[in-house]
Amino acid sequence: MNKHTTQLQEKINKARTHLLAHPVYAQINDIEGLKKFTQFHVFAVWDFMSLLKSLQIGLTCVSLPWVPVGSANTRFLINEIVAGEESDVDELGNRISHFELYLKAMEQMGASAELINALMAEIKLGKSIAQAIDDANLPSKVKQFLHFTFDIAQNAPLHVKAAVFTFGREDLIPDMFTQILNEIYTTHPEKVSVFKYYIERHIEVDGGHHSQLALEMVAELCGNAEKKWQEATDASIKSLEVRAALWDAIV
Repeated sequence: MNKHTTQLQEKINKARTHLLAHPVYAQINDIEGLKKFTQFHVFAVWDFMSLLKSLQIGLTCVSLPWVPVGSANTRFLINEIVAGEESDVDELGNRISHFELYLKAMEQMGASAELINALMAEIKLGKSIAQAIDDANLPSKVKQFLHFTFDIAQNAPLHVKAAVFTFGREDLIPDMFTQILNEIYTTHPEKVSVFKYYIERHIEVDGGHHSQLALEMVAELCGNAEKKWQEATDASIKSLEVRAALWDAIV
């Protein structure tokens, strides 16, 4: 790992540690608590894909005629991550995106997807993402979280997008959460087996192989430019803070 990446991780450690110790996890102690958690956490699963696709748009050619864009190495990194997130496999081996897998898990446990479905319906009717978020029946801190993500996805330079994706959104499942989930699974396996698979898959793919690819992507995009590394650090800290605010809203 290069020195800039190490320095960035050291600077964001306080915000990351605070997030991983958030009291929301202690409140997910039964199936009902898990249902309530997923009704809002699903927004973080969904908007994550837009952040990812914005990186793909910026780092590869997705228009006609095709022309090579950027370095082949960053193209490979982002395309491999997209393939995994957008077309992974479910617990039966069928191709599915992580977002659709999450919705499947919500359906199995009986959690309401009314809020996320309502937002997506407004977008499909032609509303801008900003207007759809403003009009949604959601807590203000959830809206703040979504507005931050889409501001980054639509307006930030590529190195900042990559940093938020890598340090502000990935690898944020504490051991406490997996322990609680395992306890819920022992009493309700028929309701949380898909969610348990989703979490295990997330840890395996997003927290492992994809994390290394994402680190390499940030390093490539920032290079040796101190200004870019500082911007990446500032945005990563902010992304962790708005995620903590999302957790506050759930509590």
